[in-house]
Amino acid sequence: MLWLVKTEPGNWSWQDQVREKTTKWDGVRNYQARNNMKAMKLGDRCFLYHSATKEPAIMGIVTVIKLYESEPDEPTFGYVTVECVAPLDHPVTLRRIKEDPHLSELALVKQSRLSVMPISEEAWDIIIGMSKNA
Repeated sequence: MLWLVKTEPGNWSWQDQVREKTTKWDGVRNYQARNNMKAMKLGDRCFLYHSATKEPAIMGIVTVIKLYESEPDEPTFGYVTVECVAPLDHPVTLRRIKEDPHLSELALVKQSRLSVMPISEEAWDIIIGMSKNA
């Protein structure tokens, strides 16, 4: 499956991901987002999205390398471990995503506060194409 995971770059950025290579994708405190992480499989790819910035954008791709585990101090929530795959050719901004009618059903557009969401294969391919044609 394909996913999108959000981060505020002041907390964890694409540059941090590139430098560290792998990270526990933790800190999620929404039940729907948590359930999405529980549904992730090894090898699933995720867009890494910078939120809470002047120009929110999808920055790159990570892959799930370790399945969901509960947090020791707060077992209601947990994390997956992801590894850096590659940057997008050019970041794809939320503004561009909202301008494309084929992407109007994305959770990123409809549920803007959801931090972990599935992405359809069609939407993934459109976003990759947008990245190549910046």
